Amino acid sequence: MSETTVSVTSGTVVAESATARGRRARLGLRGLQVLLALFYVIASALPKLIAQSSAVESFDELGWGSAGMYSIGLLELAGGIALLIPVLSSVAAVSLSALMVGAFIAQVTVFDGEYAATPLILIMPLALIAWARRGHNAELLRLVRRRS
Repeated sequence: MSETTVSVTSGTVVAESATARGRRARLGLRGLQVLLALFYVIASALPKLIAQSSAVESFDELGWGSAGMYSIGLLELAGGIALLIPVLSSVAAVSLSALMVGAFIAQVTVFDGEYAATPLILIMPLALIAWARRGHNAELLRLVRRRS
């Protein structure tokens, strides 16, 4: 027999399934968040922040130079870390998706679409995380309002 926990928060009913399937889905989503966080921090942000030659060349070709490279690297680093913080995970996924839209546009316009599929592929799991963790947005809003 499966149990369902229902909680009412500010007029919204949130149900969390206690079934094995529900637990597997939550674990899978968390694993996806960790995988994407590792990708953004290690494979994407780190080369920019340590000024790896390929990153420097790419940003020089874009015309953004080192300031643009370090800025994008810091945004990716912050987004990757925020994916691991429950209350920030949905906002981080949306923000990284927006960054990937910009990366797609840059790939198509400046680099002739050589790696244009990569940002589009990354947007799909980010959209899933943003949607699945959207309940945390209300909690984040309450925290921000309490601080104000």
